Amino acid sequence: MTPASTSATGLDPITTEVIGSAVFAITEEMSGALMRTAYSPNIRERGDCSTGLFDARGRVLAQSQRLPLHMGSLLGSVRAVHERHPVESLKPGDMFVANDPYHGGGSHLPDVNVVAPVFHRGRLVGYAASTAHHSDVGGTVAGSESADCREIFQEGLRLPPVKIVDGGTVNEDVIAVVALNSRVPGDRGGDLRAQIAANRVAEQRLTELAGRYGTETLQEYVDALLEATERRIRARYAEITPGVYEHDAYMDPLPDGTPLRIHVRLEVTGGRLMFDFTGSSPQMPYARNIPFAALAATVFCVVKALLDPAIATNDGFYRSVEIHAPEGTIVHPVEPAPVGARALSCGVLADAIAGALSLAAPDRMVAGSGPHQLVIFAGLDERTRNYFVNYETIAGALGATASHDGLDAVRVYASGAANLPVEALERAFPLRVERYELRDDPAGAGAHSGGRGIRRDYRVLSETARISLTGERHREPARGVLGGRDGATGRFLLNPGTENEEELPRIARDVLLRAGDVLRVETPGGAGYGKAGQ
Repeated sequence: MTPASTSATGLDPITTEVIGSAVFAITEEMSGALMRTAYSPNIRERGDCSTGLFDARGRVLAQSQRLPLHMGSLLGSVRAVHERHPVESLKPGDMFVANDPYHGGGSHLPDVNVVAPVFHRGRLVGYAASTAHHSDVGGTVAGSESADCREIFQEGLRLPPVKIVDGGTVNEDVIAVVALNSRVPGDRGGDLRAQIAANRVAEQRLTELAGRYGTETLQEYVDALLEATERRIRARYAEITPGVYEHDAYMDPLPDGTPLRIHVRLEVTGGRLMFDFTGSSPQMPYARNIPFAALAATVFCVVKALLDPAIATNDGFYRSVEIHAPEGTIVHPVEPAPVGARALSCGVLADAIAGALSLAAPDRMVAGSGPHQLVIFAGLDERTRNYFVNYETIAGALGATASHDGLDAVRVYASGAANLPVEALERAFPLRVERYELRDDPAGAGAHSGGRGIRRDYRVLSETARISLTGERHREPARGVLGGRDGATGRFLLNPGTENEEELPRIARDVLLRAGDVLRVETPGGAGYGKAGQ
């Protein structure tokens, strides 16, 4: 069926919108298939996964509404496959797996990407991609994510784009390699197969779409969709007063007290935005660096959130933003810098970007936010005699805006996975959640108050367990604006309220716990906007 042509360009704008909705629906169906078939609670219950659809040139058509931060991995892995494997070498049914930030387009090693070229009648029509956070891919620490790793080689198995499905046949050897490098190999094989299944859903749906409209016509409508998205977002930029706006945000300092600065210079001119991160601190010998793919995803997310939350997440939007970050900085590290804990750093990065945009558009101003905190429990589950790894990130809170209080207990900006439900956690792991509530800290007050973080207590039920912790905004709180108070800082407490109470470091690896010990996690809160009472 050929759609009616009603516009000056010969394309029907209604059909353009229908196709835009269709490609987005494909990514949502992919995510549903991935979560329903995944093995690990981190993907099945927390939804720590994303899916995307791309055209034959590797341009983003749509991303599921899961984790904006994953767009960096999705886009990077598709580009890596596109560059490493020429189109003429691909065939229907092929899929590739990759995770390496420096050679596979990833943004940290636990986010494993599976990319499938999609063909219709022998012609490449696009790529389907899924990314999922695997709870352990090897490395020094259970969970494969610790901020005190000193180089990427300590963070786990590194994969450039490697063929995991060949012409429709799963390469069991590749799955075996990934599984053998994990402390929970059964989950790895099951989760990879779930990603393959999700991509097969996309293959079926995209070929149906190409069959309905024709390959050439479908590409014309895709081009029109991207152009319409670009026109829309550039119109939003044109509403901002042209100029140069600069803002700083600070991560918690290094152990020796060295401050960690993220500097943003935003230039608004001619209906475009250009972000320059020159002046940010040098890259660290710790895994809090932010690879460029994660930097770009965070920029896109904050721009969307503040300027046009309903804008489609496709290449038409992404190409409207220019980003410059010097190599060798914390926002563009070079190999072999570790990057495992980049998501917490991206919470502070988002504050820096939002601060610059707030200066450019004061009616959209937002105070600093409290990022999530990372806790990894690992050890032997005596109930099953199997090793377990419980990877969890626990929500922080959003800063206040010029018109509203901040949101309590939410992921901020590019982070989007859910807190692991208590029932699912206690069924899967030898842990019991004894307290789960909002913090009552008065910090973050203002004319509009910042959101409140979470207090969550875990009691260890196994004979022994080890924990690794990564926190951010334990020393540098979210900053208030226009007289609003700073947000509450985060902290980790062992055995709170007892004679053995101890505050644990915000970055800790392999702390030994025994049956009956309690870990309390208090996530940081958002900051206030304006003086209270005004």
